[in-house]
Amino acid sequence: MFACSELYPLIKTGGLADVAYNLPRALVQLGHQVRIVLPAYRGLAEVTPPPQPLCRFEIIGYEVALLVSHVPDTTIPLYLIDCPELFNRPGDPYGDGSHPWPDNALRFGLFCRAVVDLVENHCYGDWLPDIVHCNDWQTGLVPLLLADGAANPATLFTIHNLGYQGLFSQQTLAELGLPEEVKGVPLWDFRALEFYGELSYIKGGIVFADAVNTVSPGYAQEVLTPEFGCGLDGLLRHCGARFTGIVNGIDTDYWSPAKDPDIDLNYSVESLADKQANKRGLLARFHLPDDENTLLLGMVSRLTEQKGIDLLLDALPALLDLPLKVVVLGSGEAQYEQRLLVLAAQHPDRIAFHSGYHEALAHRIIAGVDALLIPSRYEPCGLTQMYSQRYGTVPIAHAVGGLRDTIINACGRAVQGESGGASGGEPWDGVAGTGILFDDYSVAGLQGAVASANKLFQHAMLWSCLQLAGMKQDFSWAASAREYNRLYHRILR
Repeated sequence: MFACSELYPLIKTGGLADVAYNLPRALVQLGHQVRIVLPAYRGLAEVTPPPQPLCRFEIIGYEVALLVSHVPDTTIPLYLIDCPELFNRPGDPYGDGSHPWPDNALRFGLFCRAVVDLVENHCYGDWLPDIVHCNDWQTGLVPLLLADGAANPATLFTIHNLGYQGLFSQQTLAELGLPEEVKGVPLWDFRALEFYGELSYIKGGIVFADAVNTVSPGYAQEVLTPEFGCGLDGLLRHCGARFTGIVNGIDTDYWSPAKDPDIDLNYSVESLADKQANKRGLLARFHLPDDENTLLLGMVSRLTEQKGIDLLLDALPALLDLPLKVVVLGSGEAQYEQRLLVLAAQHPDRIAFHSGYHEALAHRIIAGVDALLIPSRYEPCGLTQMYSQRYGTVPIAHAVGGLRDTIINACGRAVQGESGGASGGEPWDGVAGTGILFDDYSVAGLQGAVASANKLFQHAMLWSCLQLAGMKQDFSWAASAREYNRLYHRILR
């Protein structure tokens, strides 16, 4: 059973939704029986086939209905926890678009309790899970409650982003009717849920699950340090071998330049030259001068500090000294959107910005630009760097987490300094990579990486080698699913 708070294509704010859709499908291919459980947000009653009521029950004073349908375009059963008072709201799963819902502790606490009730009360009929796979803080109380309950499935807790922890007040314990202790450990204790005077949902998953993982080996190492551990590095180090990293995959059928319906002209490894038609179309879409010989950079991202939009904005004035253009698609913090709007107005022939997120336009940008900027401050896994390589678009990324795990640096070692070259020589010395990485999270580091990309771009044959190497990488979910399969069997043993 796969418990999650987002699921593509029904409800999505980030990569968790993609994982929740694609990993179960890959696991089914390996012979697993998988079912997914999700809150019944507004609009989900319109899924096809229409959800059917399975049973009703009460949780902490709320009337809850269990609905059943199927994940779109699959045969995977989908269970919806229907509590209209808590989940039938506008906005995204966590807030109204501007602020988190003030009762999120109650909303996802009830969701966790409902998931456990389904297991313990056999609401699935004859089907019972051997493993309950929980995802992020919204499901963090499930391993805790199962550890203290009558049912005994194994539990895996996956951290998709340690920066989001589900921190609430101590009174949440009473509001949810949680036990005072589990396995002899008081819940209001630093060894359980207490975290610097607040109650931490994510700690419930980390402390009580049979195994914990995150979404890339690189990020799994980084969060063991104070720099990236968000205050939980000590707890994660204490997990020892119980904590691992498995890199995400992507849907290689959906993200395929050979059959993508949203781009101007389909292309493949055998017809890479046709990618240029997508560049021309993108330049026309944003009313930028049609110059195919000028490096076109793109960024498709949430506009938050984590994604490095502040770094790009600080670097842009100097980057415009190079012969390049930039297209940005994204939404997020108002200050960053405003700065992008101002820059686009000041440089209408060099910078284009589309506020908001548009799936088809994201495909067009990734197919149409020459290189994709991913200057994330930290990145648990990241998906856009895999999309871009699949489309022959060279990623330029900060060498952290899953970015380092999935990009082969064309410069040998990550770019340092201000010269625009790589340590040890020109960026094309011994080029055998799929992208350009920079270690130094600074304006100079990003500028150096872009300058290296620009130099490489001037050498058409070297650039095409970089593109083709990326297109030939295997980012399918099959490899990741095999890793999860091994982890499931290990915790079952």
